[in-house]
Amino acid sequence: MVISAIITAAGSGNRFGEIKQFKVLEGQPLYQYSLKVFLSVKIFDEIILVVPEGNQDIIKQEIKKISDKPVKIAIGGINRQDSVKNGIQASSTNTDLVVIHDAVRPFVTKELIESCISACSCSDGAVIAVRPVDTIKYSKDHIIEKTIDREFVWMAQTPQVFNKAKLLKAYKNHNLDNSIITDESSIMEDMGYAITIVPGLENNFKITTIEDWNRAEMQLR
Repeated sequence: MVISAIITAAGSGNRFGEIKQFKVLEGQPLYQYSLKVFLSVKIFDEIILVVPEGNQDIIKQEIKKISDKPVKIAIGGINRQDSVKNGIQASSTNTDLVVIHDAVRPFVTKELIESCISACSCSDGAVIAVRPVDTIKYSKDHIIEKTIDREFVWMAQTPQVFNKAKLLKAYKNHNLDNSIITDESSIMEDMGYAITIVPGLENNFKITTIEDWNRAEMQLR
């Protein structure tokens, strides 16, 4: 089985205020934390890093300083889903599984990656997710309509692992309605594919805000 890792590092950083994936966090660029973990997983046949156009040459030089293993560079799109698709298109034609991860989740572990890949053996895909700890409310126009039973609620993280051929089919079907997605699992679900949840770690959080950045700094000190 051929397995390709796709690490997305092409975000614009609108909510953060700057392009955070290349910002130095406690001595190294943010994207390198997750990249190093993926490089340590021997099961991968290739690793693809998706970056904004114009950054590829600098990133290639930075990667050479931390690893002898080859890392493919793909150019990001106008949004996350286009960046992921570009990463998939850059993968080997023989790829069976794609493992998609946000570069701004620096605390991913080797164990999470391997568990997610293993879970995909009996389904069409697998997603790392955690249980919410707060009470979940459903509202419209800031008026609560009901309380959601937390027993059935999970907060999706990455990595997310999918059968490549089926994910491409889901993308093709999704293109018909032209809506924006926030993760690949949602379009797989819409196609009726079976996606397994793999319990994740609260520490595998995504750095989206300055508060998240500060939290990451505290954990690394």
